[in-house]
Amino acid sequence: MTRRVARLGFIYPGGGGEHEYYLFADRSRSLAVYLAVSERGLRNGASHGLAALRDTARISTIAEAARRLAPLDLDAVVWACTSGSFVVGRRGAERQIAAIRKAAGAPAGSTSVAFVRALRHLGARRVAVAATYPPAAAQAFAAFLREYGMDVVAVRSLGLRNGFQSSRLRRRAIVDFVRQTDAASAQAVLVPDTALPTIDLVDDLELLLKKPVLTANQVSLWEALRLAGAAWIDAGFGRSLF
Repeated sequence: MTRRVARLGFIYPGGGGEHEYYLFADRSRSLAVYLAVSERGLRNGASHGLAALRDTARISTIAEAARRLAPLDLDAVVWACTSGSFVVGRRGAERQIAAIRKAAGAPAGSTSVAFVRALRHLGARRVAVAATYPPAAAQAFAAFLREYGMDVVAVRSLGLRNGFQSSRLRRRAIVDFVRQTDAASAQAVLVPDTALPTIDLVDDLELLLKKPVLTANQVSLWEALRLAGAAWIDAGFGRSLF
């Protein structure tokens, strides 16, 4: 039996955006994706509150989900949760990745670190952040990016309490929010939150803003492919990365 281009695993915190991973795989016709839901993320209802995010970010819970993916012989595993990786800062996020790598027996990453790697790949350092989160969480993401040397020139917050609210945002509302967040000095606009549906928006947003637009599920998939050493796949998820 011929092996697919890549077998990718994602640890997902809940919130209503998991279908984007399956859509990407369907469109590519050349990879398989597997999701394991994290217990703490599900228990916290994909909350964007800082206390709940720190609970969701527990390494023991993330590693347990990674162990459930281990028998699948995956090429890469990514903790597909922006807020649950940036809330513990750079050092904590890197410890999460190390724990996933050990538990899954595969190259590992996370969404927050994937944003940084994607920006470095594009040669971009000045960014605007369009965050669905309450202001405290949005600022925590900005602080995380600064730990990696990024210059955050603008931050806007929608103030949504959890990922399920994010997943119900309409297309027009997302486009308007991202457009309003953009700044002339920004080299890229970042849209965190893996619950936010963006797979059919990124190309249009990049054409509208005339600059890279990086979203959470997009960079999570890109990072997984990078870690797996797979060829890039044209599945309509942003012209800058794919």
